[in-house]
Amino acid sequence: MDSLTIKHANAMPAPTWGWLRMNDTQIEIPMSLAPGGSMEVEAEDRLFDHAMSFEGAVAELQARLDAARAAADEDSTGDDRACVRAALAENAARNAAADSAAEMPGTAETAESGSASAPTSNLELPALSRYQKRASLEEAALDVATAFETGIGADARAYLNFLARETMVLAAAKDTQERATIRVEAEAGEAAAASIDIVAAPGSTFDLVVALDATAAMGADDAAAALAGTTLRVFAGSHARVNVTVYALGTPAAKLLDDEGYVLDEGARVNVRHVVLGGELTVTGLAADVRGDTARLDIDTRYLASGSEQRDFNYVVRQRGRKTVSNMNANGVLTGTSKKVLRGTIDLVHGCKGSEGSEQETVLLASEGVDNKTVPTILCDEDDVAGNHGATIGHVRPEQLFYLESRGVSAEAAEALFIRAKLEDAALTAPDERIRASVLRLGEALIPGFTDDIDAPKEDAA
Repeated sequence: MDSLTIKHANAMPAPTWGWLRMNDTQIEIPMSLAPGGSMEVEAEDRLFDHAMSFEGAVAELQARLDAARAAADEDSTGDDRACVRAALAENAARNAAADSAAEMPGTAETAESGSASAPTSNLELPALSRYQKRASLEEAALDVATAFETGIGADARAYLNFLARETMVLAAAKDTQERATIRVEAEAGEAAAASIDIVAAPGSTFDLVVALDATAAMGADDAAAALAGTTLRVFAGSHARVNVTVYALGTPAAKLLDDEGYVLDEGARVNVRHVVLGGELTVTGLAADVRGDTARLDIDTRYLASGSEQRDFNYVVRQRGRKTVSNMNANGVLTGTSKKVLRGTIDLVHGCKGSEGSEQETVLLASEGVDNKTVPTILCDEDDVAGNHGATIGHVRPEQLFYLESRGVSAEAAEALFIRAKLEDAALTAPDERIRASVLRLGEALIPGFTDDIDAPKEDAA
């Protein structure tokens, strides 16, 4: 076996676009890669002396949700929707069939095939798709830990945890302001990863910077494979503020995996910024459980793909709390024969009254050979909500290229202008000088002389 294959990565929750084969992807990881690389953490020692783990924070939230549900059930009959009753009935029938199969082996095939379903005499119960059944059971269980997910998926998370060997927990105490920087660097022939839990206690502010860097071999051995990845779980407590910035940079043969999962408590504010600039294949996945009322999640994605590179994004935001807000904004440039898929799913779950969700992408196709797929999806099971999505996809027209060529700017030079703009923006807004240096190294490899046109370091230029 030459490679390890992670199937069904970056899968959308409902296979809306399965007929176009855009519902998920698979990741091929060369078996020749040796676990190695480096992982650095820049953080105050007090962040490691955590009093609360991610699981502990989720359990505390669960206790409050259970208490609130118990109080509400005293005055109501609970969730009596037909879809929930159908899912529970089908689940009970399947369990009963499985128990019967255990006692009578001859019935095992029937139970396994799933032919047991809701009682046929109850014609009021609707037939449910696989997604509807799973969603209904999650809503009925109201179990935060079971519903938790990360964007790329469980298999990718397991692989990254294996590479990382242990999970690092950074926790901010109540009403404090903290920051941390995590760097995962892989050289040619190496696979490096970090597993990180962030717990922001109520009222705290946490700024996190993650650098996935596989540019060390840039210019020396661009064809050598490397992998850098991170799997991140974030719990944003009541009225906490969490800001996450991720830079993904690599050689044309590197693979970069960014797997993230978030839980937002009441009034929490989370801002996520993804800057994806280099690598043969980059897979970015984010899943968020916006559980608390009035919580808000904003995602800003900037990307560049050149040559034959591939970009694969998957964002799944489930808004469960009332009056929650989510915004996804993406802006990118595709050149050469590059490919990109961006899946954005906003799930307005039953009960999230007064919530709003929006997703927007702007992408420039700088050459005719690119392959762009934008997959916006809004799932809705609530009436008092607002969901919006849109995409602006533009390309450089032949007459525009002719105009540039008539003034001495070749098609290759015009394409380089778009690449330069993305790289310059990333360099000027880089969180620190090490990340900025990696952006410049990548820029120099794509556009000779790129670093000569960049001004002094950011703090000096200010």
